[in-house]
Amino acid sequence: MSFKIGIMPGDGTGPEVTAEGVKVLDVVAEKNGFTLEKVNFDFGGERFLRTGEVLPNSAIDDFRKLDAILLGAIGHPDVKPGILEQGLLLRTRFELRQYINLRPVRLYPGVPTPLANKGPEDIDFVIVRENNEGLYCGAGGFMHKNTEDEVATQLLINTRAGVERCIRWAFEYTRKYGKHDPKMLTLVAKTNVLTFAHDLWDRVFHEVGKADYPEIKRDYAHVDATCMWMVKNPEYFDVIVTTNMFGDIITDLGAMLQGGMGIAAGGNINPKGVSMFEPIGGSAPKYTGQGVINPLASICAMGMMLQTLGEDAAANQVEEAVKVVTSTKLKGMGAGRMGYSTSEVGDLVVQAL
Repeated sequence: MSFKIGIMPGDGTGPEVTAEGVKVLDVVAEKNGFTLEKVNFDFGGERFLRTGEVLPNSAIDDFRKLDAILLGAIGHPDVKPGILEQGLLLRTRFELRQYINLRPVRLYPGVPTPLANKGPEDIDFVIVRENNEGLYCGAGGFMHKNTEDEVATQLLINTRAGVERCIRWAFEYTRKYGKHDPKMLTLVAKTNVLTFAHDLWDRVFHEVGKADYPEIKRDYAHVDATCMWMVKNPEYFDVIVTTNMFGDIITDLGAMLQGGMGIAAGGNINPKGVSMFEPIGGSAPKYTGQGVINPLASICAMGMMLQTLGEDAAANQVEEAVKVVTSTKLKGMGAGRMGYSTSEVGDLVVQAL
């Protein structure tokens, strides 16, 4: 088996952590007998400042020729916020139809959590976020801008097709990877206030579940209650499926529960196309070039990529190696607090493999 992988290190500390993800990828590929063709892309803040171009139209065509993309981080202190995020990240997600955002919330052994009396056995669930619709479609506008009569609108758009494909994917994921007995999928929405858009989510959730996934327990929670329960009883959740905006919010809460951005990884998934995987922590420009940033989120994102490509054994090996490193090697998870440099942490994961 051979895979063509796009490598897009991006900005700030992105190249440093991506290098460690690729280092581990090379080792686990050799260990499991598959080969890699790596294609490098320099898109990000430096290229934008040099050329004025965020993402040429040809890039999307180049991306479509890949099996997956490993992204470092996007965000440059000399580029106005929103330019890179919308022009690169959101454009790639939308044009490649990466309609699933997958965020495991998993506390690894040895990693501290701010929750008292909770451990790895309690914090181990997955959030499936719809990634192409909702408030992030960019539909809306201004009237009478910069006057006292200004009106700003942002439209919440959901289609039945978009909602159903996300919900079906979440049921399939729960069927394969759910850990509770019985396996449980929780819909997180706000049906008591968003009575049109989230009524659609609720109806499709129960229709699909009842017809095609009767063995999976269906559960519902309002998003505000979910935030409370994630802090009070994180062990309650197995797999969560939710809307674009709510998913954006609760996944960052989840990242804090699992020990911070240094360990949080995510995937933007097109189940029948090209998916993109990334650490969640951002470009962290103040640490650029110092060799102190934690690369484990990038390594975990690479492991998610392997799982999505069907290399479950290799993905499990990466996860177990990360557990060894967090439980026996690192002094802390924050930048400069690990007891090792960025590249040394990558070496530790390789040794554990």
